[in-house]
Amino acid sequence: MRQLIEALYPICRSITGPGVRATLDLIGQQIDLDRPKLPTGTRIHDWTVPQEWELTGAYLSHAGDDTRIVDAAESNLHVVNFSTSVDAVMSLEELRPHLHTLPDRPDCVPYRTSYYHPAWGLCLTDNQLNGLAEGDYRVRIDTHHRDGFLEWGECTIEGSTRETVLLTTHICHPSLANDNLSGIAVLTALAKFIASAPRRLTYKLLFIPGTIGSIGWLATNPEAAAAVTAGLVITGLGDTSDFTYKRSQQGDATIDRVLEVLLRDRGQGQLIDFTPYGYDERQFCSPGYNMGVGRLTRGVHGEYPEYHTSADNLGFIQDEALAESLELLTEVVESLESNRRYVNLAPYGEPQLGKRGIYSSVGGAIDQKSVEMGYLWVLNQSDGLTDLCAIASRSGLAYSAVATAADRLKDHDLLGDPK
Repeated sequence: MRQLIEALYPICRSITGPGVRATLDLIGQQIDLDRPKLPTGTRIHDWTVPQEWELTGAYLSHAGDDTRIVDAAESNLHVVNFSTSVDAVMSLEELRPHLHTLPDRPDCVPYRTSYYHPAWGLCLTDNQLNGLAEGDYRVRIDTHHRDGFLEWGECTIEGSTRETVLLTTHICHPSLANDNLSGIAVLTALAKFIASAPRRLTYKLLFIPGTIGSIGWLATNPEAAAAVTAGLVITGLGDTSDFTYKRSQQGDATIDRVLEVLLRDRGQGQLIDFTPYGYDERQFCSPGYNMGVGRLTRGVHGEYPEYHTSADNLGFIQDEALAESLELLTEVVESLESNRRYVNLAPYGEPQLGKRGIYSSVGGAIDQKSVEMGYLWVLNQSDGLTDLCAIASRSGLAYSAVATAADRLKDHDLLGDPK
């Protein structure tokens, strides 16, 4: 994951253009990836696919002096993303409205965008801005807007059923390591894990430009969207903050209940309710779709000082945090795979478990007493309507213990699938 992040970090990404293609090229070297395209000008619901954008260079210097105060070659954050071109000499007073800083973080360069409103601008530290003397300055921004495509990456891993788990991350941010190269790297690694074994569920993994990408996928894939039974937007998984799970708009969707139980079992993380602000979960949870899609992050956007600044660099993210994030997501996958509704096939009183040797047949990492309690809870609650996640939540037992108990009971023909 670290190697992929380091390879992606220098690329100047945006919602369209060569940076997106270069990013998808690198992801596609590791996993099978389809790459749908929508031409510039295509209407997708209330949106229109914009032109492609490419940055070839930018700088700010004193007029008549080649010494560069700001240079995009040092960081692509120095240019407002989707900026138009400019080549001019102007006074500091004329220049100031186009210079963006963070006065509360004077050593950081901010990340700014102007996707749908033509504008130009440069980003620099507040210390740099305060060091500029009155006088004339040369500003040059070389960018290209041209007709092309909106493009995203789609990895489909077929299961034995059409029930689909949607896993997405955004790929439009430039040199920002946590937001969101961490999400790209973790989702790529998760795709390898999912593909490593046969699956009951089908998985759609999307690497998409924010907002316009998710809307584009939803508009062009109505059948696939209708098959989604659980989904998760992942982002910001490389910092050392605790996990934060944002519930879907439904509030009690399968993914909501699974994450609540898994974070409880880990004794970590916080749960927050849905709001129509954030990342692409707000598109999947919009009224016309209302999908059971939540969001998993570590640090919450806008709540850690490195967010959308040059401080979100390769040194900010930690390998241990990436590994722990991947571990939790593999647990999510395994839990979704095993979370079934069963029917007790011996419902008249409690079946005699001892004669079946069940109590003594469990060992290893799962606590035996918890699994034995799991037998009783699963048998009692398996009415064809209650799933294992609900049983784990009500019983207070770890989901892994409940799932193991269900597997054992099914092996002994005490559980059946609901009709």
